[in-house]
Amino acid sequence: MRVVIQRVSEASVTIDQKIKSSIGTGLLILLGVEPDDREEDILWLVKKIANLRIFPDENEVMNKSIVDKALEMLVISQFTLFASTKKGNRPSYIRAARPEIAIPLYESFVKELQRASQLTVKTGTFGADMKVALINDGPVTICMDSKNKE
Repeated sequence: MRVVIQRVSEASVTIDQKIKSSIGTGLLILLGVEPDDREEDILWLVKKIANLRIFPDENEVMNKSIVDKALEMLVISQFTLFASTKKGNRPSYIRAARPEIAIPLYESFVKELQRASQLTVKTGTFGADMKVALINDGPVTICMDSKNKE
């Protein structure tokens, strides 16, 4: 399981020219799922995300987590995080999980993130053509992969 986490001052996802979800200050999380991902991948990522100290404290030092600040999160499914560009110029997405595997893991990730953080977690729609807008704050962008824990 792979995530790209962006600290944002605002973010939204639009589907069919209608805003599906929007947040103010918080985290935009792009989530990619592989066929061999399991619940332990979700639990590891959720714990890291909830405790990641990337928000400023009273001295403007990145020392506070999303939970400390009680902010919002927006999770967007993104199979292209597993794009392979080794051969040719057209990316291959063979490493991305098929919907029958990815959807339950995506939904579980969202539920576990909300449970663990006790914060609002909004979403896009899995498989939809989404337009994601954001203002990256910092900029702060962090990539994590549950297969690279060390």
